[in-house]
Amino acid sequence: MSTAIATAIDIFKGDAFSMLSLTDRINKMPYVPSRILEMGIFESGGVTTTHIEVEERSGTLALIPDTRRGAPANQNKHGLRTVRNFRIPHLPLEDAVLAAEVQNVRKFGGTELQGVQDQLDLRWADMNAKHDATLEYGRLGALKGVILDADGSSVVYNLFTEFGVTQQTVDFDLGTATTEMLPKCLAVKRLIETELGMLTYQSVHAFCGKTWFERFVTHPKVKDAYAFYQANLKSEDSRKGFTFGGITFEEYRGIVGGIPFIADSEAYFHPLGTPGLYKTYFAPGSFWETVNTVGLPRYARLEMMDYGRGVNLLTESNPLSMCTRPGALIKGTTGT
Repeated sequence: MSTAIATAIDIFKGDAFSMLSLTDRINKMPYVPSRILEMGIFESGGVTTTHIEVEERSGTLALIPDTRRGAPANQNKHGLRTVRNFRIPHLPLEDAVLAAEVQNVRKFGGTELQGVQDQLDLRWADMNAKHDATLEYGRLGALKGVILDADGSSVVYNLFTEFGVTQQTVDFDLGTATTEMLPKCLAVKRLIETELGMLTYQSVHAFCGKTWFERFVTHPKVKDAYAFYQANLKSEDSRKGFTFGGITFEEYRGIVGGIPFIADSEAYFHPLGTPGLYKTYFAPGSFWETVNTVGLPRYARLEMMDYGRGVNLLTESNPLSMCTRPGALIKGTTGT
């Protein structure tokens, strides 16, 4: 083996390119802007297994019937305990950097890392952005109650089915000019409050498709309030949050690879400020070094190609986002 090739291989054997260093580096890279991440809705944490168990205790609340004195007392009924098992999705991504791509950047036979590291950082950033978009997509799916795979149609988890509840819908009847919108907003809040029971919440938020949002803010019962809101908003984009009837309506604009995160004519309502309601779990990486360790948001490592022609890159994320009370997720429709 020539001295030049040996030196190049030695570069990738250094601590700067170890799995620990690469994983640390990719987890510190700036995140691609994503609305749900910015809002801080989801509590995140690592687990040491590739699955999680969600335990539900369904308490029962009932009125106590009047009973004649001396007769047998009413019997207290206990809630049922249910444990559900969820496999955490595995999301690996591979790429490669060929020696030809850094030729004339790193000096032949030298040990300078700058040219190599710059090229690697470009790839890490590109791969990281794809993981960011996928995480955002999964979190939005959890807020909608149905988590879809990357094709936009294959169901990973239907939380309504998993928890044995039915998705509740409020028809805003946006095609009728006389429809009162405040009662519709109250109907959404009441459904959420019924599902949460004794749990408290701070506010209700809605992510809307563009058509649903446009029809809502131009509805005769809403447009004056929206015009006033816009007039006092100054330079900010009003689509990022318009509060009406105690609910903040926001147009969600996410789309990747032609797949919209929310259909144009749909809206999804969810409560905010309830501890433990929305969670993201990260499973350990699929490497020997990470067996039974607490999962991290991202992992990265590289390996030399045969004959020193380049390096293979691997990033991996193992996230599962969910809503622990999917019955509190309300879908809004437009009517006609």
